[in-house]
Amino acid sequence: MATRAQSHHLGVNISRVLSPAVALVALVALAGCGNSTPTVDKSKLEDEISSKLEAQVGTAPDDISCPKDLKGKKGTTMRCTLTAGEDKLGVTVTVTSVDGKQVNFDAEVDQMDDSGSSS
Repeated sequence: MATRAQSHHLGVNISRVLSPAVALVALVALAGCGNSTPTVDKSKLEDEISSKLEAQVGTAPDDISCPKDLKGKKGTTMRCTLTAGEDKLGVTVTVTSVDGKQVNFDAEVDQMDDSGSSS
């Protein structure tokens, strides 16, 4: 099966069959309290993904939208949405490690189908 890559104005090539295109690695320092599980504030998470993507491809997305704060527990995943012009792409955020109040995570941009869900 042949694949056709689509290029978005962010310079991100997305394959319709094989979706991994951009992997971001981010370190986020957190201000948590006591022995509770650290979290990354939703707006800080969105800003971090946007700035890392801009550093990697040279253009910031129009918008990054995540549904809630990210829990700082290794293996936790969350789906966010990247908007670039009229294109909407999925972003899978995965916590890779936690060191005290610092949460390390990867964010991977991938294709979304016409319904707005990731493929």
